[in-house]
Amino acid sequence: MIENLDVRWLGRVRYETALAMQEEHVARKIDDPQAADVLLLLEHEPIYTIGRTPDASSLGNEALLPHRVVRIHRGGQATYHGPGQLVGYPIVDLRRRGQDLHRYLRALEELLIEVCAHFGVIGERRERLTGVWVAERKIASFGVGVRRWITMHGFALNVCGNLAPFSCITPCGIAGVEMTSMERETSAPVDVACVAQKARECFVARLGAVLPLN
Repeated sequence: MIENLDVRWLGRVRYETALAMQEEHVARKIDDPQAADVLLLLEHEPIYTIGRTPDASSLGNEALLPHRVVRIHRGGQATYHGPGQLVGYPIVDLRRRGQDLHRYLRALEELLIEVCAHFGVIGERRERLTGVWVAERKIASFGVGVRRWITMHGFALNVCGNLAPFSCITPCGIAGVEMTSMERETSAPVDVACVAQKARECFVARLGAVLPLN
């Protein structure tokens, strides 16, 4: 178990507000190794983001996008965030967990597969493609940044809501990918706050077990 973990459900938050919160927590943990790990769970207002890459082709024609674009310090290509999507930002000290970013990403994938299963959605990983998939459809995306082995950014799980904005870009730079959501897969309403609560439980149980403190 993670003994020193602060989990916060923030509801709907502007992207820049959540980014500033992450920066604040990362700086605190760099200065104080004993500071609590943090998991921010939230939804965003509609926005596109893209990581630190010279190739922005996954955005398509940026001038024609229905929502604004923010360029951020994380890995990965373009993605969309909006209402109905559970976003998780773990600020975790990997210096105490083996300094293994690959292992951390796999742990996040397994965490969301467990969350999906609780709501009747069978998710899986695909070789050489970071994310969670339902058959050939992508339901969760990941983009992680690390500063002095403190993580920021994280995951986005499509729970419900409008998937159409994904069609305006090439999500995660994967041509022809079809995005899906928990609500679409189950044909039943799914509440983001309920999924956030399950994600909190799984994060505490699974990440603590998969990435034990040294």
